[in-house]
Amino acid sequence: MLFAKRKEVSPKLSKTQATAFGVIAILMWAILALLTAGTGQVPPFQLVAMSFAIAFLLAVGKWLWRRENPLIYLRLPAKVWIFGISGLFGYHLFYFLALRNAPVIEASLIAYLWPLLIVLFSALLPTETLKWQHIAGALIGFAGAYLLVAKGAMPSLDPAYAIGYLAAAACALIWSGYSVISRRFATLPTDTVGGFCGVTAVLAVIAHLIFEDTVWPANIGQWFSAVGLGLGPVGAAFFFWDIAVKRGHIQVLGALSYLAPLFSSLVLIAAGLAVGSWQILVACLLITGGAVVASFDVMFKRRSGGRDGNGGSTSTIE
Repeated sequence: MLFAKRKEVSPKLSKTQATAFGVIAILMWAILALLTAGTGQVPPFQLVAMSFAIAFLLAVGKWLWRRENPLIYLRLPAKVWIFGISGLFGYHLFYFLALRNAPVIEASLIAYLWPLLIVLFSALLPTETLKWQHIAGALIGFAGAYLLVAKGAMPSLDPAYAIGYLAAAACALIWSGYSVISRRFATLPTDTVGGFCGVTAVLAVIAHLIFEDTVWPANIGQWFSAVGLGLGPVGAAFFFWDIAVKRGHIQVLGALSYLAPLFSSLVLIAAGLAVGSWQILVACLLITGGAVVASFDVMFKRRSGGRDGNGGSTSTIE
């Protein structure tokens, strides 16, 4: 077998524990906007290249520290490389294309369909059951995200921005597809994400040289923000997310993902870069409520003779 010598991904984690890794990733993504703003005038693709290069170096450092052969994690079939690179680089490529070719509000709202699509696409997984509370929780969360992004305004879809809208839709499809299809590669260790980060960094350099002028961080604070992106939201977060989507409650993860824009807004307010409003308060209630609804069967389990799928003896109140 091709993967026989590779370790199984976190075999001792329960689904709830694996889901917790996803929550950590979501919390890291919540500081993405703050750190990005802190990098000054560094252009997007250059920032992606720098961040994913740091993420790759994190993986290399781990392999050297544990005296592991990197080829164990990098000698992969072509379809795996295509899958991983399409997820990481493809999402960022289409996201920036969307922002370049459509108004920010409409592009962001379309791109933020990915948590809802994760919930819906999970129905295609043979080991998952899509329940009403998962769909309801994701829809409520999207309503909260709408308030955060649109701030109560009614977005208009102008045909003149069709390319941008399509790019934003591609973002949502790519990341939701990457997250759900990761279950297909559940036997691959999370360290393979390090290789995906390395190739993504190279492709981002190429895109940067084609579309952008190089602008380096102007001071220590901006360098700190750039390195922070590579260590957190565009680094460790992807490794944690990999564990979560392969082993966790994927429908719950989809609904919980709407916490990222909420916490991002709260962080920006705390940093003095945004102003609080009634929309944020209502969005907080909607997104939190949606997460609770989607997580109902996980949060209110009771002990019985059933199995959680990872060794836990539980039954679910439905």
